[in-house]
Amino acid sequence: MSPSLFIRICQGIIHFSQEPIPDNFSYFRQRRDATGLPGFNVFQKFTSAIRQLAYGTVPDAFDEYLHMGQQTSYNCLNNFCKSVFHLYTFEYLRKSTPQDVQRLVTAHAEIHGFPGMLGSLDCMHWTWKNCPYRYKVHYTKVDHGYPTIMLEAVASYDLWIWHAYFGPACSNNDINVLNQSDLFNDLLKDTTPPCNFSVSGCNFNKGYYLTDEIYPEWATLVKSFKSPPTPETAKFKKLQESARKMLNGHSECFKVVGK
Repeated sequence: MSPSLFIRICQGIIHFSQEPIPDNFSYFRQRRDATGLPGFNVFQKFTSAIRQLAYGTVPDAFDEYLHMGQQTSYNCLNNFCKSVFHLYTFEYLRKSTPQDVQRLVTAHAEIHGFPGMLGSLDCMHWTWKNCPYRYKVHYTKVDHGYPTIMLEAVASYDLWIWHAYFGPACSNNDINVLNQSDLFNDLLKDTTPPCNFSVSGCNFNKGYYLTDEIYPEWATLVKSFKSPPTPETAKFKKLQESARKMLNGHSECFKVVGK
């Protein structure tokens, strides 16, 4: 996590002023103990919470580094997660609205020339450097030789992550993860925001994602041509792969932020 992002979250929680202030926000304000000595400050509490999230360890794993007891570390993690959810749900931790969908469709049509496109769908292997020993056999693929977690993501041109799903254990590829993720749950329930566009005189009301050849032949997935037979399909292949390359590069930012 970059220092600027760390400071931004700290300031957002410390300066939260909505009354009454929830207990999870007030927890991060520095207090004095019974002897009058100052307790842990916000940076120490945040560091404990973020390190627990990053390494997936027990609360008392950092007692030598932060001199913080198990219960205090647990409270830091619990209150940090509640505060972040409370603070950023409305802007970041939500599903796309009809206004978001319209903005995405308009921008992708102007930038990439694909009307009705919601983004590029792809999977990547997230390296699990500190995978616990008992889980390594479940998350290690033969062709990689080290533990990884499959990450399915959809990113837009402005670096917003609109969908992210971490695949379960065992050997997985893009199709396995797609069949288990919740990307199309709202579509199956017919509760997705409308996405109206027209192509070659035909009107459509559902958006689609660009994918590579491994994905199935679904109406919501637009793949490239493996061997384009005409100049028109060759041009489509070039534009489709160019758009995917740009948008998948934005999905990689998810890994950078995570690190």
